[in-house]
Amino acid sequence: MEERIQAELALVRQVFPNVEFREQGSWVYLPSYPLPDGWNREATDVAFQIVDGYPAASPYGFYVISGVQFQGATPNDFTDTATNQPPFKGEWGMFSWSPREWKPTGDVRRGSNLLQWTRGFADRFQEGA
Repeated sequence: MEERIQAELALVRQVFPNVEFREQGSWVYLPSYPLPDGWNREATDVAFQIVDGYPAASPYGFYVISGVQFQGATPNDFTDTATNQPPFKGEWGMFSWSPREWKPTGDVRRGSNLLQWTRGFADRFQEGA
């Protein structure tokens, strides 16, 4: 699994070159993820944890720095102070969110992967509150 995760993180780095990975806990950190209009900031740091059983088990939930709002409202399916805090600076909230479809294959470039997952955050942000 470690080899696959490293290969997938290499794909993520092609789009998000500043991505960080912490092996302890399998945490991924993406600084300054861009947000569309309507949010109370232009970008936010994002973190997520690679779940046990990955890639057969799909990712679930992602974290942003607390206080994020859309047009003055707290987003749906968002907990502003998450119980489980990522090991990165700041206080984090969590979006309860999962991919619409998750079909990984043996080739990390085909099928579902961490790059698709991270790009998918833009879909959630586009939904607004």
